[in-house]
Amino acid sequence: MDAVEFLQRLVEIPSVSGDEGAAAVFLVERMRALGFEAHVDAAGNAVGVRRGPPLPRDDGASDAGDAEPREIVLLGHMDTVPGHVPVRVVDGKLYGRGSVDAKGPLAAFVEAVGRAEPAPGTVLTVIGVVEEEVASSRGAHHIARTRGAPEVCLIGEPSGWDALTLGYKGCTALHYERTQAVGHGAGEAPPVAEHAVRLWNRLEAYAAELNAGRERVVDQFTPSLRAMNTRGDGLHEEVTMSVGFRLPEGFDLEALHELVAEEADGARVRFDRAEPAWRTPRSTPVVGAFGRALAGQGRRLRAKHKTGTADLNVLGPVWRCPIVAYGPGDSRLDHTPDEHIVLDEYRASLEVLGRVLEELGFARRTEAPREPRPATGASAAGCAAG
Repeated sequence: MDAVEFLQRLVEIPSVSGDEGAAAVFLVERMRALGFEAHVDAAGNAVGVRRGPPLPRDDGASDAGDAEPREIVLLGHMDTVPGHVPVRVVDGKLYGRGSVDAKGPLAAFVEAVGRAEPAPGTVLTVIGVVEEEVASSRGAHHIARTRGAPEVCLIGEPSGWDALTLGYKGCTALHYERTQAVGHGAGEAPPVAEHAVRLWNRLEAYAAELNAGRERVVDQFTPSLRAMNTRGDGLHEEVTMSVGFRLPEGFDLEALHELVAEEADGARVRFDRAEPAWRTPRSTPVVGAFGRALAGQGRRLRAKHKTGTADLNVLGPVWRCPIVAYGPGDSRLDHTPDEHIVLDEYRASLEVLGRVLEELGFARRTEAPREPRPATGASAAGCAAG
């Protein structure tokens, strides 16, 4: 199984958020074949590790092999949004749900680390996490709680094979519900739906106030009305509303909560857990390593700051290490019926990742991709969460 076949088979496995078990087992199987120590953790994440040899003794007075190894974590998500996109290869493009978001980047991590030769005193860890596409981000939060910070972290998201995402906006969501007695249409009491509309209008006005003078979308507070529904039984009427928010750096979340509480007027309101905006400065060594890796391919690095949210927002504030997002694929195709990845760009990303690992000192170059080795130890089919 070569790198392209591996990606296609991974895309063929359905793995909508909350149902990633089969994909996790397949990932563990592939990582073991490439020489990883691999397992499925308690959250359902697929975790694979490759270790370099111990550092040699320095002067005979101390044992350098006892030093804490340097670790780089390459973390992507294996879950997808719903929707079936028939898997096929046409004109050098692999179509299928998750091919871009984000099985392509995750497969690139597995293959690039599988081809690398870990340097002495280093650990290369690849993690395929669950539930990134839903508000829980359960896989990433489990990793944040149970693992110490690595020296560097790469997040597998489609940046384009010749680009890098330095940061993302934060996010949260509001869930609103109001019930009241039915009144006559000619009466003074407004219909229940109008209460929700008034709150939405107030949120739009609040965004306009905050965003005055902010030209870049990445610096703006952006609410979006995701759903509004009404229903009644003849005696009572109810309205529910869901509003999503994209949050800029330094956003005052408490002020938003206070505004909603003031405008709720007896409605029941609940906020999802907020993920703060986060970005890594361009001056960090990991950004320079990508720049030099791409220069070796005749490309100039394109650095991005995206308006969406990723597991970078979960891990960045906890680990506080250099953390960026990288992966082949066009993010404009995320979640669309036309989702596909250009296979030549996927292959190019493997070379870029290999050069980055070498540049950062986590790996040594090999002359050619290593042939997969048979899995050892317990069979992949025997893996279970926990």
